[in-house]
Amino acid sequence: MKGKSIFAIAASAFVLSLTLIPNAKAECGGYDKPLAHPSSWHTQYGQARLLRAALANDDDHDAGEIPADVSIVGLWHFKFVSDGVTTGIPGGIPKGAPLDAGYAAWHSDGTEITNSGGRAPSTSAFCMGVWAKVGPRQYLLNHFAISWNPTPTADNPNGTMIGPTSIHELVTLAANGKSFTGVFTIDNYNESDTSGPPASHLEGTVTATRIDVNTPPSSIF
Repeated sequence: MKGKSIFAIAASAFVLSLTLIPNAKAECGGYDKPLAHPSSWHTQYGQARLLRAALANDDDHDAGEIPADVSIVGLWHFKFVSDGVTTGIPGGIPKGAPLDAGYAAWHSDGTEITNSGGRAPSTSAFCMGVWAKVGPRQYLLNHFAISWNPTPTADNPNGTMIGPTSIHELVTLAANGKSFTGVFTIDNYNESDTSGPPASHLEGTVTATRIDVNTPPSSIF
C-alpha cells in the first residue's frame, strides 16, 4: 500500500500524456489492436515517454538487500501491459493487452533512455527520462515523449510533430537486482493545449529483466 500511495503522489505531481487515435499504437505509448506500445502515447503514431527524477550514483542500493555492485543502473528488457484503465481512448484498451516492449538504459547520472520496439523509427522510437530512488529498492521515473506523424503535409513535407506525452513509472527492483516490476501511467496532450487536462490517459503494469554480457538474443515481445 505504501508503494501505491507513493505512486499516487508521484502521479499527481507529474502528469502523463497519451493521445490515442482509434487505430493507433501504444508504442512508447500507442495502441494497435491487439498490440499497443509506450514510446508513442498517441494512438496512431505512438510516442516516446520520459520520466523525471533526481540524480543518483553507483552505490544506489540497500545494504543486505541486493549485492553492493547491483542497482537500477543498467540495460533492461521491458514490457508494458494495460490494466484496462483508460480515458479519452475510443473503445478503450482491454486489460492484459500488450502496450509496448523494448530496451531501456538507466544511467548512473539519473537519466534514462528507451528504445521502443513497438513503433517505427520514423515516428520516433526513442524517448528519454530521469529517475530518482524513492524508497528501499523503489524508483520513480519521469519520462517525456515526442511523437512524429511522417505523413507529408502542405505546410511541412517532412510530416507533423505530435504530443507531448508524459509517462511515469514506479518500479521496485528485485532483491537480486535482476528484474523489476511496477506500475505506469501515460497521459497524452494536444500540442496546442498542454496546460489543460490530458486528451487521453492510460494505466498499466511494467516488468523488466536485466540484460548483461551473457544475455542471449530474444524477441522483445
